[in-house]
Amino acid sequence: MNRQIPASGYYYPNRIARIYLQAMEEVMGRNGLNALLNLTGLERYKAEHPPNNLSKEFDFADFSSLNQGLYDIYGARGGRGLGLRGGRATFDQGLKDFGALAGVGDIAFKVLPYQTKVRVGLPALARIFSQFSDQISYVENYDDHFLYYIDRCPVCWGRESEEPLCFVATGLLQEGLRWVSGGRRYHVAEISCLAAGDPSCVFRIEKKPLD
Repeated sequence: MNRQIPASGYYYPNRIARIYLQAMEEVMGRNGLNALLNLTGLERYKAEHPPNNLSKEFDFADFSSLNQGLYDIYGARGGRGLGLRGGRATFDQGLKDFGALAGVGDIAFKVLPYQTKVRVGLPALARIFSQFSDQISYVENYDDHFLYYIDRCPVCWGRESEEPLCFVATGLLQEGLRWVSGGRRYHVAEISCLAAGDPSCVFRIEKKPLD
């Protein structure tokens, strides 16, 4: 049985939680998602996902429990793979619509060089989470890479690990970068994690695309 993570008092908007559960159903299938919800004590979402609104009502502890549940069911390797796929699908299924709200999808943005798109779009993605949820995100820009920080992380809230484990966030950033850059893939690696005792979850993103 999954260890119950105490309520955090910090929240995602219902819409982001809804998008995530829909994405995980696509990745795992209905039976797989139901097994995950049963394991994590979130059976109430089997019949109906959170409502499609921006009310901040989905506790970080529940989001973290879902990600811990992937490890409990599928092991570290399987949980990592499903987390990455789920993160990518979450952005693709709906979070890119939040990007449009931030102006990242408008015509003026689309004609920019891809390097400028990433330089502008990555902080815009961070601001979306900081604006619509209790997640604290920001970006630092260096010569050959970016650092994407999450100071209050719903993926690993209340969890402990010897190594970084926020694979849902990694997958989401990978797909977000692909979208803002016009289809290019970027190397994203989590280099520190709150679950491992670090002060922030930090993701290093190389500026040179993989393709």
